[in-house]
Amino acid sequence: MLLYLRLAWRNTWRHRRRTIIIVAAMGLALALMMLYDGFVDGFNNAIYGNAVRVLGGNIQIHAAGYREKIDSNPLLPLTDGAAVVKTALSNPNVIAATQRIQTGGLASNPEGAFPISIIGIQPEAEQPVSLIAQHIVAGSWLTSSDQDSVLIGKGLADVMGVKVGDRITMVGSDIHKQNRQRTMTVIGIYDIGIPTIEKTTAYISLGEAQVLYGLPNQSTEVDVTLKKLGQESSVVAALAPALPGYEVESWDKNYPELASALNQKGAAMNIFSVIIELIAGIGILNLLLMAVYERTREIGLLGAMGLKPRQIATLFILEGAMIGAVGTAIGVVLGMIINGSLGAVGVDFAAFSTITEYMALISGRVYPSFGLGNIFGRAFTVLIIATLAAWIPAVEASRREPAEALHYV
Repeated sequence: MLLYLRLAWRNTWRHRRRTIIIVAAMGLALALMMLYDGFVDGFNNAIYGNAVRVLGGNIQIHAAGYREKIDSNPLLPLTDGAAVVKTALSNPNVIAATQRIQTGGLASNPEGAFPISIIGIQPEAEQPVSLIAQHIVAGSWLTSSDQDSVLIGKGLADVMGVKVGDRITMVGSDIHKQNRQRTMTVIGIYDIGIPTIEKTTAYISLGEAQVLYGLPNQSTEVDVTLKKLGQESSVVAALAPALPGYEVESWDKNYPELASALNQKGAAMNIFSVIIELIAGIGILNLLLMAVYERTREIGLLGAMGLKPRQIATLFILEGAMIGAVGTAIGVVLGMIINGSLGAVGVDFAAFSTITEYMALISGRVYPSFGLGNIFGRAFTVLIIATLAAWIPAVEASRREPAEALHYV
């Protein structure tokens, strides 16, 4: 086998210029795929990472039975919310864990009644990781001691025609599914650039929610924020055994529309990457077919020396695999250099924040990663395509009769 490898390596560089062109094409294709993967990681952290922080953290912990009743927005109190928070914070990937009470309701004033989600939060615990707290455009963030105070979005403030200091009526269902009503003062208005969220989400202090909805010293959910998107599976696997009797779920279970968008982008790139490498594979096919005709006499000589057809075919397949391996190595190095350079300075996408709603979550620059999350799959695809591209020339070479090939001019 060592002899085959030496012969294949020598033959690979016999036509140096053509080999360099094919290797460069495959390497550039792989580098571009790594660049895309790096930007996807950057966008995920900039958009989806911020989105899950707005919607309720990377992981949510509920009482047993919550998933079965989720459509009715149940108020199922946790047995010991403080203990759940303590357990969650013991994980090194967790940067925050806070208790909440969430229920559906209405916000009303003379302008009309508007359906909203009313969320009771621990303001001081959520403030360091809350995107809402970072985008207060009027008034102030909540405090634990606030009573009869509500924080609303700019979208809701606009449709209701209210400002900081105005009073609105909040109606929500308590633990017994009885409507509870209270008139509250708008203490602050937030603006994250997503009207659909701003119009439908209002915040009050956890203490206020406990009194209003009949849950003294209790909570219905613990939201867990992680250092980065993508760590959810390992953290859920670690927390679930430590929290028996609770439902520990990643954000993709509670917000499937975001998970679907994330998966669709990845699937589209997987298809696109195969197409790119197939095009580069045609170059390998052309290169090796030309080599078969240029080396016809050499092939005949190898056959006359006793090499069997399958051994000659193996030689050409190894050439294709080596071209793919060199292209892969060059692509990985080039991709890491490009992504590393862009990741250090970031790319400013602030001008595109108005294209879609969730693009508004980009605070400014996007910092791509090295794009190594899918590198093994990408590299394996390159090697497989390069090897398969060598198959037809290999079969063609193995069919040459030695006596006829030796007389080829």
